[in-house]
Amino acid sequence: MTAALFRNLAAAALALAFSATLRAAEPLKIGYSDWPGWIAWEVAIQKGWFKEAGVDVEFVWMEYVPSMDALAAGKLDATGMTNGDALVYGANGSKAICILANDYSDGNDMIIAKPGINSLKDLKGKKIGVEVNFVDHLLLLKALEINGLKESDVTLVNVATNDTPQALASGQVDAIGCWHPISGQALKLVPGSKAVFTSKDVPGLIYDCLYVSPASLSTRKADWQKVVAVWPRVVAFIADPKTQDEALGYMAKRVGITAAEYKQIMGGTKLLSIADNVTRMTKPTTGLESLVGSNTVVNTFNETVGVYAKGKAGDLASYFDASFVTAVK
Repeated sequence: MTAALFRNLAAAALALAFSATLRAAEPLKIGYSDWPGWIAWEVAIQKGWFKEAGVDVEFVWMEYVPSMDALAAGKLDATGMTNGDALVYGANGSKAICILANDYSDGNDMIIAKPGINSLKDLKGKKIGVEVNFVDHLLLLKALEINGLKESDVTLVNVATNDTPQALASGQVDAIGCWHPISGQALKLVPGSKAVFTSKDVPGLIYDCLYVSPASLSTRKADWQKVVAVWPRVVAFIADPKTQDEALGYMAKRVGITAAEYKQIMGGTKLLSIADNVTRMTKPTTGLESLVGSNTVVNTFNETVGVYAKGKAGDLASYFDASFVTAVK
């Protein structure tokens, strides 16, 4: 090896090391959007618990889809995603890894019908507005299945989730599928409307998780462990009657509503403890009480409706890394 080549290689190695040091010195950038399980992080932000844990984080408030796009583009280290959407991005070459399941939807995803329709079965022959191929299309199919109906028994109208309340109010459709906060808006906008099926009827169909880019996970593993270790403090603070009002105040302020209103919303979200995470990430089952089991159901839906080709999402268990939750003491 010539002296010049040795100097060049040494300089390149030094530059790489310096670059890695710079990245490690930057705060972890985490996207979060308007969903209770992700807004729950607001408690830790306001209480200064990340600083206490010795990790520098920057939470970036974003709309949901742009936050996933930002993670795929390398502009974020992590973001909040449903397990189903994580499969879609993974199948398209932007795989991220779940290191913590914040919650599962326990009523905040809804099939809402216009006044006069009192049950899911009453929707036979009716028009239902839903964003086709998204999570509440899946919820609708499960609702129909449970009630002895098929997709062909109703007429689907492809409506962007944000526009579903207006579609119901205008009479364009007889029912809609949407999630919080849109579901709450629809119920207010259309007096007499009601939820005829919700995610509470299929707990575990929709998990909401913290997904991290593989690059950040490999270079900042110790920092991500500290982030996960903060989560049990968040869950406990929200659950404790002595501190719940304070917690709800932080969360409500983030979205501009009252703490009382936010308490109602929290009823449709089941926050998951670290023990819940360990069980649901490691349980070898095909049921919805397992994250891999839920992924199996969602993957079948995505393949069936053509969101991506069969097998494109790859190994469904590889989207989860249980080592972070199992390491929390």
